[in-house]
Amino acid sequence: MRHFPTGEAGQDLIEYSLLMAFLTLASAALFIGAGSNVSKIWSIGNSTLSTAAVKAAS
Repeated sequence: MRHFPTGEAGQDLIEYSLLMAFLTLASAALFIGAGSNVSKIWSIGNSTLSTAAVKAAS
C-alpha cells in the first residue's frame, strides 16, 4: 500500500491512449474536410471533360 500513491505504471498507458484518441479525431476531421474538396475537383474535371467532348464532336 505504501507504493500506491507514488506508482506511475498506468500513467503512460493513459497518456498514449489520450494521444491516440486525439490523433484519431484529428485524422477524421482532416479526411472529412478533404472529402468535399476532392468531390469538387472531380466535379470540375467531369464538367471540363464533358465540355471538351461536346466541342470535339461538333
